[in-house]
Amino acid sequence: MPQLSPLNWVLLFILFWAAVFSMSVLIWWSSKVYFRGKGVSSLTDLKENKWHW
Repeated sequence: MPQLSPLNWVLLFILFWAAVFSMSVLIWWSSKVYFRGKGVSSLTDLKENKWHW
């Protein structure tokens, strides 16, 4: 197995974490848009555990 230079390891490290970060943002954004209308309507609903499923 050929050895990678340190610069290649740094680039692989940055590429890996950029992919992880972009996928987590994508998942967060899609769930935020999907559940936008299904949130808790007020703080009193939170205190009284009135969840609207």
